[in-house]
Amino acid sequence: MNKVELLKKLLNSSKGNLFSLEFPTTKETEKMIQELIRVLETEKRIKLRENVQREYSVYLHGIVKYASE
Repeated sequence: MNKVELLKKLLNSSKGNLFSLEFPTTKETEKMIQELIRVLETEKRIKLRENVQREYSVYLHGIVKYASE
């Protein structure tokens, strides 16, 4: 998965500009998702409100920012 695929998943799971999504993960993919989320936040495409790491999944909740720079 790359940041474009992750952003598409977040946009597809959004209602208005709020998104809520749970990814099944392993330890390797969990780190990759965390890094991709950090990149999207620094690019100001999303704002993460909640990040819950469960035993076999990661739950993400936040806001998708539509305004371009």
